[in-house]
Amino acid sequence: MKRRIGTVASVTAAFAAGIVVGPMVAAWAQEGGRAETYRLLNLFGDVFERVRAEYVEPINDRDAIENAINGMLAGLDPHSSYLNQRSYRDMQVQTRGEFGGLGIEVTQEGGYIKVISPIDETPASRAGVKAGDLITHLNGKSVQGLTLQEAVEQMRGERGTSIRITIRREGADRPIELSLTREVIRPQVVRFRVEGGDIGYIRVTSFNEQTDVGLRRAIQTIRQQAGNNLKGLILDLRNNPGGLLDQAVQVSDEFLDQGEIVSTRARRPEDAQRWNAKAGDVAQGLPMVVLINGGSASASEIVAGALQDHRRAIILGVKSFGKGSVQTVMPIPGQGAIRLTTARYYTPSGRSIQGTGIEPDIEVLAQRQEATANIPREREADLRRALRNEGGVQQPAGAAIPPLQLPPGVAERVTRLPPEGAPALDLTKPETDFQLQQGLSLLRNMSAAQAQSPSRRAAR
Repeated sequence: MKRRIGTVASVTAAFAAGIVVGPMVAAWAQEGGRAETYRLLNLFGDVFERVRAEYVEPINDRDAIENAINGMLAGLDPHSSYLNQRSYRDMQVQTRGEFGGLGIEVTQEGGYIKVISPIDETPASRAGVKAGDLITHLNGKSVQGLTLQEAVEQMRGERGTSIRITIRREGADRPIELSLTREVIRPQVVRFRVEGGDIGYIRVTSFNEQTDVGLRRAIQTIRQQAGNNLKGLILDLRNNPGGLLDQAVQVSDEFLDQGEIVSTRARRPEDAQRWNAKAGDVAQGLPMVVLINGGSASASEIVAGALQDHRRAIILGVKSFGKGSVQTVMPIPGQGAIRLTTARYYTPSGRSIQGTGIEPDIEVLAQRQEATANIPREREADLRRALRNEGGVQQPAGAAIPPLQLPPGVAERVTRLPPEGAPALDLTKPETDFQLQQGLSLLRNMSAAQAQSPSRRAAR
């Protein structure tokens, strides 16, 4: 692979420098016997030179080459792409799960930067930044005209460095000036709480390098808060777009004692890989419900598929996104990186969920209108050039792995549709979250049924 990447980089450098590559390509063709391939590379060089010479305005060589590379990769499938140096750095920051900054989640509104939420125990939260604040100036300069990415880059920086921000807050008479010192920020990808004193709720929003550590910390804290009253766990993977494969494996391993977690199959059979669980279940066998929806993709589907195949958890919600491919990021020294689809992944039972998704054991809709909506949510199978589903165990359309053996009557108590007039879904308000409420009810009914079973009564 290193030799192949080196060749691509050499050709690119020659084009970008404006060198006529015809003689070089011809020599390679004679040496390697791949005349057609190098004839096409020569064609690319000819087109590039004509664009440089004849386009109505001067072009930037780097932009032209990067666009050509990205076009080649994007033409393969929806998930392969070229990352220039800045995009590559941003991706590394996201996967590390920590960066130097202020500790605020932001979006853009009316040309200003709007605070979605300050992160607890960060410079922004300690300085009193609030959700809904509009950041109008950075170091005295207006943010008008900046893209969201440019503004974020200015707010990030080395730990210990300072930045002045100007805030416009609803109800305030005048702008608020704050001087903040950047710290190492670790976005909270794992959020948790105890519901009703007896059910642990854990929401995982993405899979970066901090996810597994955050999960273990969440379970430890939940046990301390609930004590002996803990009856079960809910793992919420809704709207989780995925992330690092190794983190999906580790999170799955936390709840499994043995057996396969996931396997991948690449172009060459010798590159196939398989991951198996190690002994130890951090939940100590507590009943589990995993919540999924159409926004659960990739790494979150690996976790849901592993726990479903091993009958370790009940999957509740609606069908997941269906991204069953693995992307490898290959750095190109000094030139960013390429993100290339290199394998398909398969659940422990051998299923490929590419284009099909994970079918829940118990389907529960989040909102009543989903039952009659004419426009379905876009999924992997709807994307242009999506990979085919192949190589996995075949199963009838819509068929799910048989669920856990639930006590008689428990599954029947789960309501599939929210009642008429139910409040609009707001994930920050548990009382409006119908899927969550059904998961809580399911776990409590399971616990009550198990407590009344003959074997349990005899053991007392």
